[in-house]
Amino acid sequence: MRLNGLGVSPGIGIGRALVVTRGTKNLQFRVPEHRIDSEIARLDAARAQSREQLQHLKERIAAAAGAEHAYLFDAQLLMLDDPMLVDRAATIIRVERLNAESALRRALDEIASLFDQADDPYLRERKGDVADIIGRLCMNLRTNGDPVDLFRDIEGGPLVLVADELSPSLIAQLDWQRLAAFITDAGSWTYHTAILARSLHVPAVAGLRHASSVIRPGVLIAVDGSTGDVLVEPSGAVLEDLDARAKKRRAYERSLAEYGTLPSVTQDGIAIRVEANVELPEEAPRARERGAEGIGLYRSEFMLAGMTAAGLDEEAQYAVYRRLIDGMDGGRVTVRTFDVTESELGVVQSGGSNRAPLGLRGLRLSLSFEEVFQAQLRALLRAAMHGPLRIMFPFVTGVEELRLARKAVAHAVETLKERGISPPPVPVGIMIEVPSAALTIDLLADEADFFSIGTNDLIQYCLAVDRTDDRVSRMYEPLHPAILRVLRHVARGARRRSLPVSVCGEMAADPVLLPLLTGLGLREFSMTPASIPLAKHVVRGLRIAETVKLASRALKAATAAEVERTLADFLSPARTN
Repeated sequence: MRLNGLGVSPGIGIGRALVVTRGTKNLQFRVPEHRIDSEIARLDAARAQSREQLQHLKERIAAAAGAEHAYLFDAQLLMLDDPMLVDRAATIIRVERLNAESALRRALDEIASLFDQADDPYLRERKGDVADIIGRLCMNLRTNGDPVDLFRDIEGGPLVLVADELSPSLIAQLDWQRLAAFITDAGSWTYHTAILARSLHVPAVAGLRHASSVIRPGVLIAVDGSTGDVLVEPSGAVLEDLDARAKKRRAYERSLAEYGTLPSVTQDGIAIRVEANVELPEEAPRARERGAEGIGLYRSEFMLAGMTAAGLDEEAQYAVYRRLIDGMDGGRVTVRTFDVTESELGVVQSGGSNRAPLGLRGLRLSLSFEEVFQAQLRALLRAAMHGPLRIMFPFVTGVEELRLARKAVAHAVETLKERGISPPPVPVGIMIEVPSAALTIDLLADEADFFSIGTNDLIQYCLAVDRTDDRVSRMYEPLHPAILRVLRHVARGARRRSLPVSVCGEMAADPVLLPLLTGLGLREFSMTPASIPLAKHVVRGLRIAETVKLASRALKAATAAEVERTLADFLSPARTN
């Protein structure tokens, strides 16, 4: 079987399917042989817990409405002992070595098909009762421990993570050394999971729509993150071809490695600063090895993987920031404060939302929860005593928010001084990722020490396109004339005040776009560590005088397609020879 989606992280990965749906609520995978008995024990424990719950419900209903209304629970109690249900699931565990949740779902599918064939409408309606008892069993399986713990005992070998929607926080908890690839039903090139996949150098394909429902756990999968192809149970010949292509790609990447050690300077002597985006502290030394001059974006919210902000105290954060600074060995580190929603921060208020792309998120959320914000600021200020560090605030919409953030920093400084700690002056900057910030860049320049353009959000908010919705993701267009004008406006506004401005969104990591971005006046870029050698290779072949002319022509184009043709002409072999 061949599926095709959107390749969002290049490379080829081959491994056995680990299926995750609805977050971590439905895990499907093959268990190693030594865990079969313990998996059946989990199933038996869930059955015992379900029986106790149903008996209690039956007694409550009987007391409240009469014994004649408790018959439904009698039926469900009988189902727990029906050999076609839990016993059948136990057999599936032993024979097919599926985890208990997967085995129950398989047993449900088998029983449901029998009900569908029944002529009696009453019997067909009983399918819902079976589904209800399966749901209860799965719920009780989940209460027997953190589902993520199960990953640690999955059968050995590389894994391909198959998910309907895969959160970065889940990935951050996994042993990614075992992950050969990610594939997801949802998502796009700028989806946070895709960004993390590229950072970890793991092949990934998104936008497959139904992969999590058609791919069985444990099957062999080959993923091509460049073409978007996903092959289920590929033949030996196909695997040999993929292996040859993977070796060729690795050889190409090795050929670029030397550029990581070379200065990032254009042919006409203009220095271009290249830094790294990282999500995990252990990426810092690798970024340095690939040629990063610093960390241009550390997404601090990845520390929240598997916990709430309350569980991530000042000391824990300080230790992480200190590791980042030590790992960069003198290179500048820029930390973005938590850019999350209420639910991700673990502090949902009344009326709050699980997803708030235009609501209470980023700096707005931090300002609403002073204790959490102050703990993060104190940790950052303390870490700055060990090396160059900058604090960057996300989702800033105007001067008022920036002033409040600066007051919060000043308060954190005073608190530390009361403890006898005197942190050094720390530059404070903001993300430019909403139109209001871009349009008031001159006003913000009076209050900020630096800017960083988050092109991922800036594009979606300027163009009113949800970059995670594959129905409209084709309209997410970095080369839209409006985006080029916004980038030029921000670059000019920062240059007039002699403030540094970088690009840390995915546009920075695209080597094809670097000539255009430098021509628009941008001189600092932050990208995934794996992208740095190629970026330096491109920079060293540019002349700024020529890229300025390229940008001038592109700014006259009326459509994204016209901009693309202008850029293609600039990059054509006929021109460069």
